[in-house]
Amino acid sequence: MAVPKFYEFFGSFLRAVSDGEIHKSKEVQKTIAADMGLTEEDMEEQLPSQRQRTYVNRIMWARTYLDKAGLIKTPSRGHYQITEEGRKALNANVPIDLKYLDQFENFKSFHTANPSNSGQEVYVPQPVEEQTPTEIINSAFEKISASLADELMTLVMGLEPTDFERLVVDLLLKMGYGSGIEDAGKVTKATGDGGIDGTIKEDQLGFDNIYIQAKKWSADHKVSSPELHKFVGALQGAKASKGLFITTSEFTKGAIDYVASLQHPSVILVNGTQLTKLMIKYNLGVEVEKTYEVKRVNLDYFREDF
Repeated sequence: MAVPKFYEFFGSFLRAVSDGEIHKSKEVQKTIAADMGLTEEDMEEQLPSQRQRTYVNRIMWARTYLDKAGLIKTPSRGHYQITEEGRKALNANVPIDLKYLDQFENFKSFHTANPSNSGQEVYVPQPVEEQTPTEIINSAFEKISASLADELMTLVMGLEPTDFERLVVDLLLKMGYGSGIEDAGKVTKATGDGGIDGTIKEDQLGFDNIYIQAKKWSADHKVSSPELHKFVGALQGAKASKGLFITTSEFTKGAIDYVASLQHPSVILVNGTQLTKLMIKYNLGVEVEKTYEVKRVNLDYFREDF
């Protein structure tokens, strides 16, 4: 038999974790393979890149879609657990497919993300057969990027606070700050840091330092204005003119408004979504798996006189 499509694994994945316990990735894959009746030949089939088995890749995409719909959750990397919505899906005794997942708003945003819409995601169902090849490629790229960002955030949240601070400094170095300067970026000591987690030189000559505060907080623990007041106080104490506050969560409106009202020092805010996008853009903690070139005809060449 052919390896099932990724969406054909939805129901089997939910059944594999239906007991409510936390299950490891390898365990889930083994259970699904047995449930779907995959043969040894099926399980040995490789993707064209030859870097992963096809059925494993499709199970992982099924996991991503179910997670986006809220039918499962990922307590930690490689560990999965069914949610109450997942139980309802199994008990409903209806096909669990893409149409079923479309009822969940978070899934709609993921499935139909529109990056050109100024950050606003609009749900406009569009069957694959009605999309151009370019639109299909762009849509697939956005889904891969969203899945990668989720995986990165899971790993980041597993870091110790000091390791997270080092990650932030490494990211700024990747972005070109302090390029060519020895010890351009530093993480301060855990004790007596005065509210400053790290510093980095802004330019190659090191004329100015950027002072960093890094908070590894869960998504429901937003950074509020009192935290920004403390950070600004630490900047003023260090006679610093520029600060960067990075968090894995979000900032409250009050915190954003407070920073916007500042004359001195200047403070930039980076939330969890922006953090993972920057990590992907500057290849921190990620690597290029495959590169595709999309070419078009050069009409100027054919306008030459031969």
